[in-house]
Amino acid sequence: KRITVTGATIDRFLGPRKILPDKMPPADTVGLVTGLAWTAVGGETLEVECNVVEGSGKLNLTGNLGNVMKESVQAAMSYIRSRTERLHIPEDFYKTKDIHVHFPEGAIPKDGPSAGITVCTAMVSALTNRPVRRDIAMTGEISIRGRVLPIGGLREKSMAAYREGMKTVLIPKDNVPDLYEVDDEVKKNLTFLPMSDLAQVLNAALLKPKSVSARHPHPAKKAKPVEAAIPPAPEKPKPGAVC
Repeated sequence: KRITVTGATIDRFLGPRKILPDKMPPADTVGLVTGLAWTAVGGETLEVECNVVEGSGKLNLTGNLGNVMKESVQAAMSYIRSRTERLHIPEDFYKTKDIHVHFPEGAIPKDGPSAGITVCTAMVSALTNRPVRRDIAMTGEISIRGRVLPIGGLREKSMAAYREGMKTVLIPKDNVPDLYEVDDEVKKNLTFLPMSDLAQVLNAALLKPKSVSARHPHPAKKAKPVEAAIPPAPEKPKPGAVC
């Protein structure tokens, strides 16, 4: 007897699917950002959620985070506090707002120096009520002054972005030479934007506010568009650090 196994018939032999693939967010959402992670089995997307409510200045972190990830959140908070006027955020937000940063799938430990720009984008989005583009994924660490620092595992992370249907990936500018490792099919279907500072990241990822707060009637000024061109890598770079 001849049996043909296809994607449509495999459930008949193995039963219902137990692991469902990650999907692009259904809509542009305030406080929801898609980051990229590098695991032992390859690249994965990593959602970061942020809620802001009236309170007394508490910062809550949930999602089974390691020390490096916690430090990324603290660096993001320091950057935001130093840029409140430019971001149109109240100067005393850290006293009057409770901020909750959550990494879903809490059963999975998460750590590594590559989620800084993702965390900061989610926090700024929630504080300014500006939705995040659903078709953008990002990876990169940050300094407290807003520099975007390089990461490892770009090939695996870009494959995860391609697999989940993303259209644009924000990467550190210093990782541009690593694009030579990315599969041609992935590069053909994704737009890679090199970022050197957080102002570029926020400009590329955030949309106009859903509503303008009475405290801040003036919307954020439009930043200069980021450069999308990717220069060719002159030579093979050294392997990046594991993250």
